[in-house]
Amino acid sequence: MHIFGVILTGIGVIFLFLGSLGVLRFPDVYNRLQAGTKCTTFGAFFSIVGIGLLEPVWFWKTLIIAFFVLLTNPISNHALGRASKRIGVPLWEKSIVDKSKEFDEYREVK
Repeated sequence: MHIFGVILTGIGVIFLFLGSLGVLRFPDVYNRLQAGTKCTTFGAFFSIVGIGLLEPVWFWKTLIIAFFVLLTNPISNHALGRASKRIGVPLWEKSIVDKSKEFDEYREVK
């Protein structure tokens, strides 16, 4: 169980590192949110579960925390992205698809 915990924690660290690179290198706020959401969610999840396997006494507590991270991180990043769109943060000039325009048209019709 110890080896499996170390492996999961290592996978989590790799995800967190790649997410931080994405946040630093991606061109606009929407791409950065995507990198931050996916990588930090999976990185935190694997790290927390790995720590739970390393310390069996904490396993159930860390599982609850990991579930909470899986639930709240995407929701909070969605709120950040939506707020960015509402205040008019522009897309990167090389972005090809903007699905939010279709959603705005749908909201105006209804």
